[in-house]
Amino acid sequence: MNRPNILVLSGHDPSGGAGLQADIESAAANGAHAAVVPTLLTCQDTTNVYDVQAVDADFFSRSLDCVCADMRFGAIKIGALADADQVARIARLTQDLPDIALVVDPVLRAAGGGRLADDAVARALIDQLFERAWVITPNAAEARLLCDGQADIDACGRQLSDLARAVLITGGDEDDSEVVNRLYVRGQPMRTMRWPRLAGVFHGSGCTLASAIAAQLARGQELDDALEAAQAYTWHTLEHAFTAGRGQRIPARLDERVLPAR
Repeated sequence: MNRPNILVLSGHDPSGGAGLQADIESAAANGAHAAVVPTLLTCQDTTNVYDVQAVDADFFSRSLDCVCADMRFGAIKIGALADADQVARIARLTQDLPDIALVVDPVLRAAGGGRLADDAVARALIDQLFERAWVITPNAAEARLLCDGQADIDACGRQLSDLARAVLITGGDEDDSEVVNRLYVRGQPMRTMRWPRLAGVFHGSGCTLASAIAAQLARGQELDDALEAAQAYTWHTLEHAFTAGRGQRIPARLDERVLPAR
């Protein structure tokens, strides 16, 4: 395959800022094709999430079987999940595809504060998926939720790195003068990556980053190189973000000014 496939399992955002549309655009910009199986539907705009509806469990499972029988994948990207049953079904899928890079973005809460998943989903991610992940990409708020409200972000990173191969905690939702992303790899010192903080709040930045990482891994990049390229790409999409509605700005994922060099 000249353009590798990634399998994306995430929710639908009708505003087009986050979720599956963000995943598709980010994957395409980073040289991969995204095959998507929706996990949930949201009632959402660029300001917040107001309601969530899970995709029928049997339909979700049959869709996974169908696309996996037809296509080969270089990576799997997990976004918002509706319930613990979906986590269990995806865990079984990863057992069947143990050598494929797995990127888990534990989307638990929207930037506007609305919940996309409950505590049972967070617990199931910890118990069933994180150990299979090549990298997980929570923002700081999600990292604290996954660590039972632990305030110390470094403590969260160390705790989560005992579960997943690598943990990239993004700092866009923190109050630092810079955006500080922290990488925790089991058995290695923590590393920081710093980016100039841009004004405003953005819709879909986490989806953009995680799918860019998955696309880079599917193209054969080593994890460190994939993380570096995906972060640089994501920052540039935010630098050129645009206003589509009355709320948060949307990353310019397919803008020619931000597309990575091939």
